[in-house]
Amino acid sequence: MYNGFLPISKQDMADRGLSQLDFVYISGDAYVDHPSFGPAIITRLLEAHGYSVGMISQPDFKNASSISILGEPRLAFLVSSGNMDSMVNHYTVAKKRRSKDAFTPGGIMGKRPDRAVTVYCNLIRQLYKHTPIVIGGIEASLRRLGHYDYWSDTVRRSILLESGADLISYGMGEHSIIEIADALAGGIRISDITYIRGTVFKTRNEDIIYDGIRLPDFEEICTDKKSYAKSFQIQYHNTDPILAKCIYEAYGGKTFIVVNPPAEPLSTMDMDDVYSLPYMRTYHPSYEKAGGVPALSEVKFSLTSNRGCFGECNFCALTMHEGRIVQARSHESIIKEAKQMTDDKDFKGYLHDVGGPTAEFRAPACHKQLRHGACVNKRCLFPKPCPNLIVDHSDYLSLLRKLRKLPKVKKVFVRSGFRFDYLVADKNKEFLKELCEYHVSGQLRVAPEHISDNVLNNMGKPSVEIYNAFVKEFEKVNQKLEKKQYIVPYLMSSHPGSTLADAIMLAEYLRDHHIAPEQVQDFYPTPGTISTTMYYTGYHPLTMEKVYVTTNPHEKALQRALIQYKKPENYQLVKEALLKAHREDLIGFGQNCLIPPRPKKISKNNRRS
Repeated sequence: MYNGFLPISKQDMADRGLSQLDFVYISGDAYVDHPSFGPAIITRLLEAHGYSVGMISQPDFKNASSISILGEPRLAFLVSSGNMDSMVNHYTVAKKRRSKDAFTPGGIMGKRPDRAVTVYCNLIRQLYKHTPIVIGGIEASLRRLGHYDYWSDTVRRSILLESGADLISYGMGEHSIIEIADALAGGIRISDITYIRGTVFKTRNEDIIYDGIRLPDFEEICTDKKSYAKSFQIQYHNTDPILAKCIYEAYGGKTFIVVNPPAEPLSTMDMDDVYSLPYMRTYHPSYEKAGGVPALSEVKFSLTSNRGCFGECNFCALTMHEGRIVQARSHESIIKEAKQMTDDKDFKGYLHDVGGPTAEFRAPACHKQLRHGACVNKRCLFPKPCPNLIVDHSDYLSLLRKLRKLPKVKKVFVRSGFRFDYLVADKNKEFLKELCEYHVSGQLRVAPEHISDNVLNNMGKPSVEIYNAFVKEFEKVNQKLEKKQYIVPYLMSSHPGSTLADAIMLAEYLRDHHIAPEQVQDFYPTPGTISTTMYYTGYHPLTMEKVYVTTNPHEKALQRALIQYKKPENYQLVKEALLKAHREDLIGFGQNCLIPPRPKKISKNNRRS
């Protein structure tokens, strides 16, 4: 009798009466059968449609035989790096190797290779020359065309060419993976599967590309940064499932990488079906001795209520991956899952989160989006909320109220990011009141990211005045509730557009508002974002205006140190930055000064080890 997980060995296959699997899924993550993990959703969905699927998690990437432990699949290998991009998983923004991997048993680093998708596909091709390979997940999705690669500081080819795979299922893959499976099961060759939305294929015949937009050739974007920026602009303008056209990129004038329009958004019924599949909701029992998989603890008692985001921060890849049209589950589906959680032996009475990319987005931004698509040249929230934007927290508030009333539930937290500008735009302040009263525990984390309008404009974020208005509302509500709760702002240094003067402006803001950030995120140029295109090209791809960019590690260190100017170890960097910017007025003992003329002596007790 099998244990409920998908097969991970020949014995598991035998227990299920299987001699050959339809699909073998190879993942860079440990095997966690939980709907917060993409591989679990795809494999369970295939199983629900009658296909047999086995899982090979974190195979030995130095040994090709490790990907053959389940034999050759009847239809295809499916490959992803897991829930995270393998390069982001492995390296900090300073390109230093991380010490822990939360998606590996025991948090051990080194169980997956760099560029995992490519490495796994190459292993497959060593043993199975002609078996179809379909790649997906965020690593493949955001590298579907030629792209700037921060870690090698080069423009790399489409991952479809680098990996040798046959097809990419990009974005949210529920619709496309079933269409691919049905096509393969129907006897269609993988090379002939060129028509499915949400997929990327390669061809040497340009004539088969119907009504497509040809991007600048790969060789051109490698040598001309302005062409790279224009190419990304076209890609970004073709991310909407209703408006997007097929786009394609040529390599050597002979090979073409073709991106079909995105898959249709999931309906509420589709979403409910996906989250009602028979997940085991935990990691595979084989990991118990290693202490389990750390990443599970963050999501085990969290509820996904939506997908997609119309917030469109420039440094975020959500528009390119999930899209701008918000898709949401029904209250009934979410409450049913919450009740399952309360029956878990480890449940302590706390639902850790109810949300998604943006917690309070529970519907498309306006009535037009589902009929006419998301506007190509306008944004829903930036620089100001669109007149057509529907600002309404009532559905989300109703959901939270229902969850609070469940037996065994002591508290429901909201830890997903939410848009403070969307909240400020809501004339009904009931949600903010209940958020402060029931769903915050002392501190509320929000993401103004910066305060300089110059930087915020390049981030696609609202003016600092909107953030200040939110802070006032938050403080006013907590005063009425007689609660001592605080806002903890997320801040980012060295984003494209940020100069030393902007960083000093931020430091002065922090001084005036008595904020001493414990953590600061340096801008991380990852594939698939507007900001990364700015970082590499020096152009804003949507306006083609030039943008100041700092790539110098020392200047980046100066900007970061200014945000944490109170830390004694940052003194010399802060002083250098102020002198370089001719802001000696901020060095001294006056109340407006950031640092004294000389560094304070650090006592032994305060000295860092």
